[in-house]
Amino acid sequence: MQNETDNSQPQADNPDEQPAERFIISEDGTEVTDNKTGLIWRRCAEGMTASIDGCTGIPGAYNLEDALALAKSEAKATRKAWRLPKVEELSSIVDMSRRDPSIDTAVFPGTPGSAFFTASPDGALSWFVSFYVGKVYSEYSAIPSHVRLVRSS
Repeated sequence: MQNETDNSQPQADNPDEQPAERFIISEDGTEVTDNKTGLIWRRCAEGMTASIDGCTGIPGAYNLEDALALAKSEAKATRKAWRLPKVEELSSIVDMSRRDPSIDTAVFPGTPGSAFFTASPDGALSWFVSFYVGKVYSEYSAIPSHVRLVRSS
């Protein structure tokens, strides 16, 4: 007896079906869900005000101690587990096809092309992601930098 084989052709992808969007902005414009990583980001850099139309104001600059305190305060105030991102997490939203800032500004409007803190310490140094060119580097934790909070979904 011969083995039967399936001679049917593989189903073609539906040309009308759109791929799932990577970033989904919340209805109130304050959060962004990353469908690739499952992380939920604050849409605006801390110090700015989020709305459906984008971000207004000027991003704050914080040293590491103040950045950690800010994350803790926001988590308590909103009852959501906001925190500083790990270096790998923050690097995941870099868009290397862009520069100054190297991030999708339709999704993350008002993002300055400068350094953002991560929660990845290295002794007296901290790891940062520069949104000027999308690179990761370390610097002293006391140097004021920007903050974008994240939480797990």
